[in-house]
Amino acid sequence: MTVTISDILEAERRIRPYVRRTPVMAVDPADFGLSFGGRLSLKFECFQHTGSFKPRGAFNTLLSDPAGRPAVAVSGGNHGAAVAYAASKLGREATIFVPEFAPKRKVEKIRSYGLDLQITGMEIADTMAAYRAYLAETGALDIHPYDAPGTVAGQGTVGLEWREQVREQGGDMDAVLVAIGGGGLISGVGVAMQGGPAVIGVEPKGAACAHQARKAGEPVQATPTSYAKDSLGAPALGPLTFELIEAHVEDLLTVEDDAIRAAQAALWRVCGVAAEPGGATALAALLSGAVTPEPGAHIGVLVCGANFDPATLSG
Repeated sequence: MTVTISDILEAERRIRPYVRRTPVMAVDPADFGLSFGGRLSLKFECFQHTGSFKPRGAFNTLLSDPAGRPAVAVSGGNHGAAVAYAASKLGREATIFVPEFAPKRKVEKIRSYGLDLQITGMEIADTMAAYRAYLAETGALDIHPYDAPGTVAGQGTVGLEWREQVREQGGDMDAVLVAIGGGGLISGVGVAMQGGPAVIGVEPKGAACAHQARKAGEPVQATPTSYAKDSLGAPALGPLTFELIEAHVEDLLTVEDDAIRAAQAALWRVCGVAAEPGGATALAALLSGAVTPEPGAHIGVLVCGANFDPATLSG
């Protein structure tokens, strides 16, 4: 089980009528207080349907199932909203499991699509257990949030689109920074960008399952504690995302929760974008100094989610 560039190209053809081509903005690094003297390109996938990149994988998986089975998904919020949105657009049934700590904003978004919503589990592992039991009982179409070829290939279309847009603006990137939850997004981006910019993963220190897996040489279970755990709180990488991250992600960085909060405030101040914690985590690595670009480098940062209340931001 793996994902290739051919899978991502096929996913791109399949989902293009249903997803947005989200903008890439060239930003002066000095606007963020950065002085590496290079270029900074922000990819605002937070402007995708439902406020995150997740509809790409959801549409790809649903459209790849000719039987049209009812679907089931488990999520901290964004994946559930994406599956609910995609299913509603395609006239499909779906049941969404979310943990009790899922932000109200995300829960209400899922509920707005009129599908079956199950709120259960104080920890994501408990929610996962309920979802697995339902899946085993019903035989529904499993739309995994990250560790499935259809999901990874769909998310990989972000990488294809991003690289093409930057080239249209006159160049290519030296490195891209991408947040990691369960690894589906960065796995797809890594496959899509192979032979191009270095792909660097960024995790909160309190939800660093990729960092822990690389250190151990295999996926390991952990309980996420980070401020960003509603979107980056996977308890472990899966076999597929572990394999792809090891093959295509050059480096893994971790950042403190305070750095994520500072990046959220900076995105609001500079770009007027209310990024959720997971959506600002990649930028946090740059602003906090966790990554230090070479002078003159062209750095890309993926802002991957915007389901956050701007009234809580400052700066």
